[in-house]
Amino acid sequence: MRHDSAGEGPVIDWLEGIDERAVIHPDARIAGGVSVGPFSVIGPEVEIGSGTWIGPHVTIDGQVRIGEDNRIFPGTTIGFAPQDLKYAGEATRVEIGDRNVFREGCQVHRGTIGGGGLTQIGSDSFFMVLSHVAHDCRIGDHVIFANAGTLAGHVEVGDHATIGAYTGVHQFCRIGQHAFIGGYSVVTRDALPYCLTVGNRALCYGINRVGLKRKGFARDAISALERATRKIFRPETRRDQALVEVEAEFGGIEEVRQVVEFIRSSRRGVIPIRLGQGT
Repeated sequence: MRHDSAGEGPVIDWLEGIDERAVIHPDARIAGGVSVGPFSVIGPEVEIGSGTWIGPHVTIDGQVRIGEDNRIFPGTTIGFAPQDLKYAGEATRVEIGDRNVFREGCQVHRGTIGGGGLTQIGSDSFFMVLSHVAHDCRIGDHVIFANAGTLAGHVEVGDHATIGAYTGVHQFCRIGQHAFIGGYSVVTRDALPYCLTVGNRALCYGINRVGLKRKGFARDAISALERATRKIFRPETRRDQALVEVEAEFGGIEEVRQVVEFIRSSRRGVIPIRLGQGT
């Protein structure tokens, strides 16, 4: 229930759609058209955009900004302190875009100073039951987390990526755009864009042909990706030399350029494609 700042009892001008059993701090910024279910708790530094639906038993606290038309299901917690032993209570935040769905029991932790102070989620993503987004993660748009998909801190996930059920991603790893990570995987290095990666420890099995076709990628682009990645990961060729050769041959294909840049910018190293297994 919201109370006025003087503590003299509940504010009587309830926003339409907010259950009177919700606990909303008077300093929270709640736009019109927001719905909040019973027994949800919203802290003083929270900002929620119009059209967002918050079910019962949701808790949002800390410096959190949530955009428009999101759907947040029961048991979800957003904005709590990071699970980092170095964290000492400093002010950090969470930013979430528009039209995301957080199913039951999801967790999104705010950032740490060492990681830039921000956990960021884009728009149009779907987080299934018990998904976990740790501190300082950066997640793009149109991402899917299956049940209990779990990110450690400082992970980056590109647009249109899919994280399989019960998958764990090691801190500081990157998941490339349009990557598909199979269920129950353990990812300890960067997962290539456009590729199918699966296993414990995860291995890459080549371009995700089926997924890319379903998403409407041109046949020529898929073919170029397959040929380029085979060249890059030939065991007899140095990686830096292979990248130069691929740029010369496929430089006009945007998807190939993205793969080349992803590999060059990797700090942890990429999970290589296992030639002869799905390639």
